[in-house]
Amino acid sequence: MKDTEKLINPQNTIALIKEYEFSFKKRFGQNFLIDSHVLDKIIQGAGITKEDTVLEIGPGIGTLTQALCEAAGEVIAVEIDQDLIPILEKTLGSYQNVRIINQDILKLNLGQLSEKPLKVVANLPYYITTPIIMGLFESGAPLVSITVMVQKEVAERMQAAPGGKDYGALSLAVQYYAEAQVIANVPPNCFIPRPNVGSAVIRLTKHLEPPVKPRDEAFMFRVIRAAFGQRRKTLVNALRNDQNLSLGREQLEAVLSEMGLPATVRGERLSLQEFAELSDRLLGQV
Repeated sequence: MKDTEKLINPQNTIALIKEYEFSFKKRFGQNFLIDSHVLDKIIQGAGITKEDTVLEIGPGIGTLTQALCEAAGEVIAVEIDQDLIPILEKTLGSYQNVRIINQDILKLNLGQLSEKPLKVVANLPYYITTPIIMGLFESGAPLVSITVMVQKEVAERMQAAPGGKDYGALSLAVQYYAEAQVIANVPPNCFIPRPNVGSAVIRLTKHLEPPVKPRDEAFMFRVIRAAFGQRRKTLVNALRNDQNLSLGREQLEAVLSEMGLPATVRGERLSLQEFAELSDRLLGQV
C-alpha cells in the first residue's frame, strides 16, 4: 500500500493529527481531504504529468501533495501554518521532487517561484479564495491552469453567464483570464473537519490571449466593480454613484444608447465583450 493511500484514509489522518497534537485553526480555514475518489478526480482533472511543475497552495498534512509528487515532475508546496511543517517533512520525506515553503501565498512573489510553466492545484481556504485566485492571475507567473477546491457557490459564480443571480464581477474577472469548468461536486463528509457548505473542484484553464482587448484593462475592471458594487441599481445609477469614475447621467445614457442598450439596463445583463466596449467608450470621458 502506498503512503498516499494510507494518508487519504480517515483513520490514519486522525492518527497523524493526534501524533503531532495538531489543532485546526479557523483563521486558516483548514479542512483536510479524506476521500480517495475526490483526490483522483483532482489529479486527473488538473491533467498532471511528469513534465509538469505544480504549485500547491495549502498542502495541510500532505495528502494531495503526495499524489501530486507521484504524478508531477516537480511540486512547490506553500503552507502558511508553521505547525504543519514538521508533519509535511514526515509525510513528504520520501519524495525528492517537492519543495516546501512556509509562507503566506498572498505575500509571496509568485513570479519568482519558477521559470517553468506552472499548474496550480489546491484545496483553498474558502475565506480568501477570490484574493488568491485573482492574485495568481495578476502575478505575471507563467500559469497554465488553476485546479482548486472551492465553496460550491463560488465555483458557480466563476462560470456564471450574464443574466443569472450568480453572475458578477468575479465571473467576469475569471472569464477574462481563463475558461472555467467544474470537475466535481464534493460533499462535506469528504473532509476532516466537515465544512458547513458543499464544495466543488473547478479547473481554470488560462487563455493564451484574453477574449477581449480593452484599451485599459485596469479601467475596465474599475467599471465592472462599480457596476456590481450596487447590484440592485441600474447600470447608469451604479456608475454615476461611483466617486472614482465621476460620470454624469446624460453621458452614461448616451454611451449606452450608442451601444444599443436601454438606460434601465443592469450590469448583470452585460457580457464581458460589452463591458470592454463600454469601458473603451467611457475612457475618454473621465
